[in-house]
Amino acid sequence: KAAKEHNIPEDLNKVLENKVMETVSDLCYVKMSVVEKTCLGDADEEGIVSKSISSHSDLIPGVYEGGMKIWECTFDLMDYLSEAEIQFTNKTVLDLGCGAGLLGIVALRGKAEKVHFQDYNSTVIDKITLPNVVANCINKGSRPGSGDDSKTSQPPSKRPKKTECLPDVFTQCRFFSGEWSAVSQLLLSSNKPFSKYDIILTSETIYNPDNYSALHNTLAQLLDKNGRVYLASKVHYFGVGGGIYLFEKFIEERNVFRASLVKTIDKGLQRCVMEMAFK
Repeated sequence: KAAKEHNIPEDLNKVLENKVMETVSDLCYVKMSVVEKTCLGDADEEGIVSKSISSHSDLIPGVYEGGMKIWECTFDLMDYLSEAEIQFTNKTVLDLGCGAGLLGIVALRGKAEKVHFQDYNSTVIDKITLPNVVANCINKGSRPGSGDDSKTSQPPSKRPKKTECLPDVFTQCRFFSGEWSAVSQLLLSSNKPFSKYDIILTSETIYNPDNYSALHNTLAQLLDKNGRVYLASKVHYFGVGGGIYLFEKFIEERNVFRASLVKTIDKGLQRCVMEMAFK
């Protein structure tokens, strides 16, 4: 799937039009079921909503890679970043396979210098990731449902006062869609200045072993030599065959990164957080 950089609209209020927000862990995000309804028909340029609904599937390899759902390992990784006090100040960060973009938003809140967001589907970037970044960064003091994990609310008031953190935040962000190898190529060959990432955050991206090579190459190409990857995953993905131990074995065979499991979650289906760095 070709790579594309998404421009940030000048009128950020428009990004939140017709969006209903929910909150979790003091972050707000667009309600996915409403996005699905508003995306049916002509607005569904990639056809991912209709295909996902008709096939009753959250994943259609090579068509739709799950970005319209927030997967549970995202919250595992958010918890780990907080518990381990991972510092984002002045760092360049990539939220790879970002979906809702919550991990990148955590990095922005942690005063990262630059945060880039990538998802396979352009619809996800335009209808979900970008609105989430806008909703969490404008009118910071009056975030909808602040502190209430269960509240559903309307977006911030139509005309936010000149937003305190807006210009800065949005000069720090870039948004990309397309497959990993194409996005790497776009970044590395662009005339825009590009510095490799200090931190790459990725969650639930190793469910399909067919994609391990592309993911590994992308991490190797885009991570700074002293950088760290934090990857959250289920131990095993039934039906697709991937999982943390299989990916760990793949990394060992490639002999480029060292990897260690830094957190294991035993509630329900076992899940892990892995840290990777160059050998």
